[in-house]
Amino acid sequence: MKPRIFLSPPHKSGNELLYIQQALEVNWIAPAGPGTAAFENMLSAYTGCKHVVALSSGTAAIHLALLALHVADGDIVLCQSLTFAACANPIVYQKAIPVFIDSEEKTWNICPDALEESIKACLARGQKPKAIIAVHLYGMPMQLTEILKICERYDIPLIEDAAEALGSFYKNQHAGSFGRMGVLSFNGNKIITTSAGGALLSNDEKLIEYSRFLSTQAKNVAPHYEHTEIGYNYRMSNICASIGLAQMEVIVKRVERRRFNFDYYKKMLADIPAITFQNEPLHCRSNRWLTAILIDPKLSEGITREVIRLNLEKENIESRPVWKPMHLQPVFHGEKFFGAGVSERLFENGLCLPSGSDLSLEDINRVTEVIKKSFR
Repeated sequence: MKPRIFLSPPHKSGNELLYIQQALEVNWIAPAGPGTAAFENMLSAYTGCKHVVALSSGTAAIHLALLALHVADGDIVLCQSLTFAACANPIVYQKAIPVFIDSEEKTWNICPDALEESIKACLARGQKPKAIIAVHLYGMPMQLTEILKICERYDIPLIEDAAEALGSFYKNQHAGSFGRMGVLSFNGNKIITTSAGGALLSNDEKLIEYSRFLSTQAKNVAPHYEHTEIGYNYRMSNICASIGLAQMEVIVKRVERRRFNFDYYKKMLADIPAITFQNEPLHCRSNRWLTAILIDPKLSEGITREVIRLNLEKENIESRPVWKPMHLQPVFHGEKFFGAGVSERLFENGLCLPSGSDLSLEDINRVTEVIKKSFR
């Protein structure tokens, strides 16, 4: 059996042990140490967001964003349907009501037309949505100009889920820095990792400071433990942040390599008419976290994304369908959905290929050869 090719494995920079050792030498293993503060400063400088709090996960960041916006029982939160469950689950944590929004063809992200339709429908029922959660899917920036106009028109705050988009830019501004708050993830499969972790970004200092307060069990200033609000154990550890410091040193190289992978796949598969790739519209620069393809059923002569996925698996190569839309998930059965089925088609025909920044050309050639054989 040939060596396993993973979808998006961690890729060390080489300096992780150095920063971890520095933390151990001063015995700062507990959360929120100097490494955590340094990591936050690096993220702030890189993304251009003035204020950052490093957390235990991207899910925690979304949850705190909803808390900071005072989302509560019975509130409506509009959420992109084509995404991972971690984007939608925190809505339910708050006993709020998720309303799922379809994607558009251009970027695969939240559809501005469906978004506005959902807002008008909610207003007609006498309930204004409390927030919008939209995702930069696989690192591709959403149609921010149109979405921000809608947010401004109806005065609804945008939470930008940039969990997959560290290193992505829209009109030369970092993804995650446009909305009221932005979310990052440093899970083990992301473009850089802290093993587990996330961050919440904003240019509003009060929102971040309140989130920081909640993330450490909402401890009031007192010589004893005093609590006037319910808090959470969401702060990033100093050790995880130390890994992040080393990873941030190579973020530019990691983005360059992921974009190279995408371009190489596109070149190698250019002779298969049934295969298309996620577009990069004008003003967008994706980090190409994952290279995702679509199989056109009208041109594929019966070769589906599942046929390709299984053929890759036989050769010990990991691939994965694009996210199954939230409105199709059993756990969200019965929740409202607005759209024309674009996200469903993307799920049925979309496949994510191995995209790690340590992939060799030999690895990519192995992947593309299996795909070509599938069509032969």
